[in-house]
Amino acid sequence: MSSELQSISDYQNLIDRISETYDAGRHRALQAVNSQLLETYWQIGQGIVEFEQGGKVRADYGSALLHTLSRDLTQRHGKGFSRSNLTRIRQFYLAYPKSATPSHFLSWSHLVELLKIEDTLERGFYEKETINQKWSVRELQRQKKSSLFLRLAAGKDKSQILRLASQGQAVEKPSDLLRDPYVFEFLKIREPHTLDETDLETQLCNHLQPFLLELGKGFTFVGRQYRVPVNNTHYRVDLVFYHRILRCFVLIDLKLEEVQHHDIGQMNLYLGYFATEENGEGDNPPIGIILTRNKDELLVEYATYQMNSQLFVQKYQLYLPDREELRRELELTLQATANLKSQENDQEK
Repeated sequence: MSSELQSISDYQNLIDRISETYDAGRHRALQAVNSQLLETYWQIGQGIVEFEQGGKVRADYGSALLHTLSRDLTQRHGKGFSRSNLTRIRQFYLAYPKSATPSHFLSWSHLVELLKIEDTLERGFYEKETINQKWSVRELQRQKKSSLFLRLAAGKDKSQILRLASQGQAVEKPSDLLRDPYVFEFLKIREPHTLDETDLETQLCNHLQPFLLELGKGFTFVGRQYRVPVNNTHYRVDLVFYHRILRCFVLIDLKLEEVQHHDIGQMNLYLGYFATEENGEGDNPPIGIILTRNKDELLVEYATYQMNSQLFVQKYQLYLPDREELRRELELTLQATANLKSQENDQEK
């Protein structure tokens, strides 16, 4: 009987090895096809732009070139040469010089979404994050729609904004986790609403995948209504996560109304409990985030005076942020930095 079991085990190992080899080979083949497609599109874009720049088409007919190309190439090759696709192919060549060819981890569908972003700083951020986080096209679309770059750039100086654009989001310290604000538009809750905190918590858990996407990289869900026993009283943390990069628990409490000082004190209690009772070997101190619809900055400042620096009170909203308002704030920050630099240069002269 043992010989028969060994034979079954050996056969199962063979199945596993073949499957792993097949999956790895298929992945490499898809990457190779994708790389060749991007190279082909880049060369097509180069041909179009060089034709235009070489004066081989009169200026007044330039706008009709892509339309004519689309018609003739479609007749010859079939699908793939719509005017919109040729427009993106041309834009692809202009946006990515040969020395800056995008990663082969990006598909053409990813690049089409990226090319829709006119601002180079913003496009650079989404490109890096798509690669780093392995976002699907749908996830990239969601993060663009929620203005993630503009939210992360809020409150940063020019050097930090440039670093964010060129490297993506680095998670090295607790404050790197924060969004301003968090956006839960994926819940599709219309205003006015009659939610209570339990309903909101349930909705977020029912939409865990987009919620984790909004929280950012590194989060692993641990549980909801996590019990915190202190003497004979049982408290409960709304949501508990573990952050793989920072190696710590992240505790989240949800508030529908404005945060009060006792809410902050309660979160500080949770942090003390987790640091003492739940942390394992190698774990860093826990992080606490209170998510609220409204935030009294002065109250928070006083209530957290000399308190744990890893306790944050952040706003959330149930609808997409005003993109133009966020962009104006970013432009004001960049302009203020440029003006300051100019003044410093004048003083040196």
